[in-house]
Amino acid sequence: MSSSDVTLSAIQEALADKGFYDGRVDGIYGPKTEAAIIAFKRSVGLRARPYFGPITQAKLFDANAKANKAPAFPSLVPWLNEIGKYIGRHESADYSILSRWLRSDGAYLGDPRRFPWCGDAVQTAIKRTLPSEPFPGRVGQNPYLARNWLDFGEPEELRFGVVVVLWRGSRSGMSGHVCFAIGYDPKRRRIRVRGGNQSNRVSDTWVREDRVLGYREPVTFGHELPPIPIMNSAGAVISTNEA
Repeated sequence: MSSSDVTLSAIQEALADKGFYDGRVDGIYGPKTEAAIIAFKRSVGLRARPYFGPITQAKLFDANAKANKAPAFPSLVPWLNEIGKYIGRHESADYSILSRWLRSDGAYLGDPRRFPWCGDAVQTAIKRTLPSEPFPGRVGQNPYLARNWLDFGEPEELRFGVVVVLWRGSRSGMSGHVCFAIGYDPKRRRIRVRGGNQSNRVSDTWVREDRVLGYREPVTFGHELPPIPIMNSAGAVISTNEA
């Protein structure tokens, strides 16, 4: 690692946004940060070593801005703006802040350090921005079980901000993950998603499109969701287990 004009925390966050780093964004240089720098440099054709200089910095932040950052669409998808306020918040390092937010909609699964909280994060983001949105069927009974979100709202195609329900482990099993879509790589059939309990924090990551069980959108939003932005996932780490 060498000096640069950005903080180590910013480097860790940028590496995490691209899927190379799954540790805490704490500004501390350790083996996970070093491995992430090496993996990123290898992915963009640089010499695979932990040195972080101006060339690596330019490639990391340019690629991060162009390929992996969701467009702002200010106020058009309020639940994405809501969960976006907590990007990078970790279930342990930021326990007080994160648990306070998860409680703020009047419902709470429990300690995010102990329970899988992806459904809690999606519910909180939607309830805080669409307080009249109904939660019918299984999602009303238990919004913390990811697959129950197939009962939420109404079916939709892949669009910016849509709720994405994924299988985890096996399509026929009970485990799953729920999150929001923010981008799509049609060449590699990967979806960029924003959600909770992704590497134990609120984050953006890539998932395979063939894991999708369904897309759902709220019924009380009253606007058409924006089209899904096209992104490039080349070299990114693909999430397979968000537990």
